[in-house]
Amino acid sequence: MSHDDADDAHEHRPAQAHSHGHVHGGGARAGARHAGKLRLSFILIVAFLVVQVVVGLATNSLALLSDAGHMATDALGMGMALAAISAANRETTADHRTFGLYRLEILAALANAVLLFAVAGYVLIEAVRRFSDGPHIATTPVLVVGVLGLAVNVVSFVLLREGAKESLNLRGAYLEVVSDMLGSVGVIAAAIVMRITDWGWVDPVVGAAIGLFILPRAWRLGRDALRVLVQAAPEGIEIGELRDALLAQPGVAGVHDLHVWTLTSEMDVLTAHLVVAGGHTTQAVLDGARTLLQDRFGLAHATLQVESVVDHTCDDVDW
Repeated sequence: MSHDDADDAHEHRPAQAHSHGHVHGGGARAGARHAGKLRLSFILIVAFLVVQVVVGLATNSLALLSDAGHMATDALGMGMALAAISAANRETTADHRTFGLYRLEILAALANAVLLFAVAGYVLIEAVRRFSDGPHIATTPVLVVGVLGLAVNVVSFVLLREGAKESLNLRGAYLEVVSDMLGSVGVIAAAIVMRITDWGWVDPVVGAAIGLFILPRAWRLGRDALRVLVQAAPEGIEIGELRDALLAQPGVAGVHDLHVWTLTSEMDVLTAHLVVAGGHTTQAVLDGARTLLQDRFGLAHATLQVESVVDHTCDDVDW
């Protein structure tokens, strides 16, 4: 459902319109819709993390400890994600927070990326230190825990896959689970190879491989979170194309002070000033612009200020 609220243009008071496909207070955001699955994944990860740490310390396996460190960031990241989702979807918020707490989900995703970088860095440094003097590894418990870890991560992968398509916050948790799942595969492979060959150097090599696998995923998650925080235009929306499309609308003589940004996952926002040519009604211009933004660019939440072509009050407003 959508609605418009427009005033006819007056001599010195430009008309404004605000349209959106849904009211913020009604309907859960992407993160909230999948919070139950995220919570179940969180419980599974925390429970298995304890097992991983105990066995990793007992066996002195870097591959297992690196996977445990990664799983610890999974748990911490999921905990932050759940807290952010809960805060962002409160029905009541302080009056001074006019956008609510939606950005907490993006901050949680950025914190997740930082944690992933930290874990990857530690694992790589420790792998280099151990490579020339690898300790003896008890392979049987490492293999058992690796298999159990793979099972836990596969369950979490299935639980989070759908939500990761809709929420940047859940995508952070999902990417961690995916990389941790492959890390478990590495732990299993390392345990099998060491059991057969007694090559101790395999353990730090697998640990380093897990660290290297984490880095590009951490970079992409952090980049996407920062893109939202600096209020860059959403990916897939070319500002020049959008401006030209608005200018091509009947009755639009000019467009200025155009801004498009993402508030949080599934919430892209636009504001703009439209100059209306003579002979065209304000309502017709607003209706045409609203339909264009919704149907062509997927921008359901737009605030448009409409100005007469002879009114130059807002000519200097263009950040």
